[in-house]
Amino acid sequence: MWLEVVQDQKAGRLWNEYVDRYHYLGYRQPVGCFLRYFIQSGAGMLGCVLIAGAAKAMRQRDQWIGWDGSCRRENLPWVINNARLLIFPWIGLRHLGSHVLGQLARRVGADWQQRWGYRPLLMETFVDPVKFPGTCYQAAGWIELGRTTGRGLARAGGVYETTPKIIYIKELAEDVRKRLCGGPLPRRVEP
Repeated sequence: MWLEVVQDQKAGRLWNEYVDRYHYLGYRQPVGCFLRYFIQSGAGMLGCVLIAGAAKAMRQRDQWIGWDGSCRRENLPWVINNARLLIFPWIGLRHLGSHVLGQLARRVGADWQQRWGYRPLLMETFVDPVKFPGTCYQAAGWIELGRTTGRGLARAGGVYETTPKIIYIKELAEDVRKRLCGGPLPRRVEP
């Protein structure tokens, strides 16, 4: 099993279609920096992964990091979000999710650096406990921080309510908290 970065428009359209069809949240165009992966094997495609920008503010994550609002605004780009993990419904390989997440943690920094010009320090994700227990994240060494409130940042005139999600994080480097709280990180270099 390996992860393959989506490189061209044709592969991107196929990735979008798979996620829209088979992921319970469907597909929405990410805003800002993102990476898409196919989960591949010698027997064919097994699923899809999306990495995008982190949530703007989240009490549990922000307390775990220990940063203030100013530091968060400066260094938030160095936190990324595993926004979609899709293993196709017809794939029955045990422990595939944790293997995918392990490989993702080992290589997303280099892939992100190559595409976006900087190396992220922390990865986060949200798991709906009504649908999934989060076992693959636990098995891959992600840290559980608690649950969201179920209320998101609503736009003017809008209301955003959902079920509380389990928050997991994965450190992608050493001294993550110290680095994220130590003042502005070097500016990104756009490719």
